[in-house]
Amino acid sequence: MSETATPLPESFAELGLSDEIVDVLNERGISSPFPVQALTIPDALAGRDVCGKAKTGSGKTLAFGLPVLQTMSQAEPNRPTGLVLVPTRELANQVTEELEPVARAVGRRALAVYGGAPIEKQIEMLDKGIDLVVATPGRMIDLIERKAVSVAAVAHVIVDEADRMADMGFLPQVEWILRNVEGDHQTLLFSATLDGAVNTLIRRYQHDPSMHEVASDDITVDEMTHRFIAVHKMDKPKVAATISRSAERTIMFTRTKAMADRLARDLQDFGVKAAPIHGDLRQSSREKSLRDFSEGKLEALVATDVAARGIHVDEVDIVIQYDPPSDHKTYLHRAGRTARAGSTGLVVTLSLWDEELDIKRLQKRIDVIQPLTEMFSNDERLDDLAGWDPLAD
Repeated sequence: MSETATPLPESFAELGLSDEIVDVLNERGISSPFPVQALTIPDALAGRDVCGKAKTGSGKTLAFGLPVLQTMSQAEPNRPTGLVLVPTRELANQVTEELEPVARAVGRRALAVYGGAPIEKQIEMLDKGIDLVVATPGRMIDLIERKAVSVAAVAHVIVDEADRMADMGFLPQVEWILRNVEGDHQTLLFSATLDGAVNTLIRRYQHDPSMHEVASDDITVDEMTHRFIAVHKMDKPKVAATISRSAERTIMFTRTKAMADRLARDLQDFGVKAAPIHGDLRQSSREKSLRDFSEGKLEALVATDVAARGIHVDEVDIVIQYDPPSDHKTYLHRAGRTARAGSTGLVVTLSLWDEELDIKRLQKRIDVIQPLTEMFSNDERLDDLAGWDPLAD
């Protein structure tokens, strides 16, 4: 499996991308490829199956999107030639938005299809001819079974965030779709991990794939600053509000949808512009909250773990584990929302008195041993937790 040890091309033109695509990237201020793009684009352009091990935030949307858009043929109505499978509706929208300018430049059309949005409108768009469909597995199966879309002409299949598909129980649906793409086609797969069920996908549905790993972009605790704060129940929302005021963008994680709603209201009462994001909210309000957060109009986003899998926003300064995670893997998934694409970030875990043992067990699993320091919302240390040394107190 190739890694990033040898020098990589420093421009998109060197990778073999067309002038039209390079010009669009330049207009958006994207001039040099990230490692995952430099490693995988030449093989994808050559028509090979590609397997990329890279975490969220490494630049993989362009890694699979650019070569596919350059090489794909134009679709007939209801017969796309490219298909991207993603785990969440938020990710479907974000992938589509990122690729749309490039698609327009090469005369192709992309469409996000997912549950929770009117299927009739999606069918109407597919009737007009969509080249690249970016879909959640459930909605794609629904459209196929309704005969609103055919995968017979699909020549490029991308499975994005395969490990999260597995975590969320979507792999049977993904496999059902992949089995139905019967013609000669290229398969690109990207995942933060390649073991277990993901490895089964690779063996079953990829042919002699070129394997690439962006080693430096694996989720590691070393890329982040970690703090563990003991709080009192009544003061907890105010502590979260105080921490978030020290940053431009903060994501807070709660165990339940009800707690996400309640915390967002509490934060607003404390003067922090905040919104919840979870599965019970209307799709339009989720999209608006995510857009406002990306554009800096919201200071804090309060998310449940499942909803957060679709949040891909660079430059998140702080992740607050408002409710401690159920295990170390969840901790790392949450923490991975910060320290993206080479930047650093702060991860703060809040603990009530009866959660102390869970926190200590968690620290051992992630190999970050620190004191659990008691703080109230008026504590000056909350204004700069990254600059405060818990071991020096």
